[in-house]
Amino acid sequence: MTNSWLEKVVVCLCVGLLGACAPERDGVGGTIPAPAPPTPGVSLPEVGDYEAVPLAACKVRPKGSTTAECGSLESFDLSGCDSKSLLGLRTEGFFNMRMHRSDIVENELAATLRPGDFTVDRGASAAHPMFRRSTNTYSDGRVAVVAQVGCSARGTDVVTGCELTCINGVESRSFTFEGTRIRRRAGEGESGGELPLVGEAATGPGMATDVYVTKGHAYVVSLDDVFAGDGGLYVFDIKDRKAPRLVATVRHASENYWNSVWAKDDALYIASGDRGILVFDISQPANPRFVRDLSNGTRQNVHTVQVDGSRLYATLIDPTLETLIYDVKNPREPVLLGRYLDESVGSLKSMVHDTTSFEGRLYVNHWSAGMLILDPTDPANVKKVGAYKYPRASSHAARVGRINGNLTGFEGGEGWGAHLRVLDLADEKNPRLIGEYKLSPEVSIHNMELVGSRLYLAHYQHGVRVLDVSGPAKPVELAYYNTWRETDANRGTSPWDGAIGIRVPGDGYVYVVDTSRGLLIFPEVMYTDIPEDPNEL
Repeated sequence: MTNSWLEKVVVCLCVGLLGACAPERDGVGGTIPAPAPPTPGVSLPEVGDYEAVPLAACKVRPKGSTTAECGSLESFDLSGCDSKSLLGLRTEGFFNMRMHRSDIVENELAATLRPGDFTVDRGASAAHPMFRRSTNTYSDGRVAVVAQVGCSARGTDVVTGCELTCINGVESRSFTFEGTRIRRRAGEGESGGELPLVGEAATGPGMATDVYVTKGHAYVVSLDDVFAGDGGLYVFDIKDRKAPRLVATVRHASENYWNSVWAKDDALYIASGDRGILVFDISQPANPRFVRDLSNGTRQNVHTVQVDGSRLYATLIDPTLETLIYDVKNPREPVLLGRYLDESVGSLKSMVHDTTSFEGRLYVNHWSAGMLILDPTDPANVKKVGAYKYPRASSHAARVGRINGNLTGFEGGEGWGAHLRVLDLADEKNPRLIGEYKLSPEVSIHNMELVGSRLYLAHYQHGVRVLDVSGPAKPVELAYYNTWRETDANRGTSPWDGAIGIRVPGDGYVYVVDTSRGLLIFPEVMYTDIPEDPNEL
């Protein structure tokens, strides 16, 4: 057998069935080298995602220190700025912005994200190369003026500045800001690491957000959006992955803010922004039939849904911030068993976003409260076992599994500087940070899927990222696909734009939802293991 090593040994680790090979995939996809043996994880320092400091050297002049009209260029102290550097800023395309309110030092959560665009006046007569203001009159007669001024540019793609809002000529609030132009990472093309696009299908109106795959169909939900239109449910026949076929569209006249989707047997669950959880009968997969909602006649904004065994977990963000637990032994007739409200949080800054369950524990991403670890054994009396909280957290999604036998968590936030954190969960009361994966601070992660030692990320404008986490202290990027294209419709309307939903259901494919493009299908990546010593065979 001394020559058999030339044939290469294919170790199939695909689609969650370790040791089982995926079905044929029409000749697409590829192989990547097997990972190096993992190294033990040591605790890393946790410093949070961003510093709670002003972002620019400009300032709003204090009240009483100037006679200038509120919102005029003279309202700002620009003595610390480098206005000439603004002339080198590239302004085409879109920017992601972070805004730090003037009280950011005292209130570290006084930060927000938003989309942005900028114009530079390079004329010699311009009073300032980057200054603009807008005026709006409210229905009650109040007049609002918003003024924005650039301070400095760092290179061609990053700008800092100040923004001031005045109501009836009096300062209402002010911010410093940093804007970064959205672009592909240096050296990247459309795809890398053998992750080709197999098939794609548009979803129509609405901002696509999530997908669930079952019964030979992909169920994609979308949100109402001022730019993209009404949301709804789109059902695709995926027998031919190269050409997914839209077979049904479902909308409700009263509301179509549908953010999340999951299924169990013949029941499909959709998280609704007004009616809690919507239950559909999918015994005929191409023809979903609405059965009921679980709102009990009250307005309920459910953000996400997730099923594990006979339990359905849902995150409620209005009117309260709770995790709901349902029995779904009869899938089309969920029964509410309990609800969990974390008493340590009480504002929308700590909205409950997502859940994942593993080995009897429920992990809840609770924004500034971090990732909660719950014991839901008794749904009427859920116990908080522990939490991983970090400074200025925006905990948004997680997956948990056994990596090399060790209980390991993967957590992602959605704020500026948010990135993937790898956690050792052996001591649930004191989770340890042992690894990180970072790209660029202006683009965060939305959702993720853990399949064996593969972690699949829906990484907004950075597209799809596939990581080898067999050495959890040092995640290794295996492949990527940049789904975000500047030319797509409705780009630049949100900092949370691009690859947003992802599923790896075990059929040899990865299903991704992009906010503008809709459904995209990719092959899973497989290991090719070539032993260093051919005699090992």
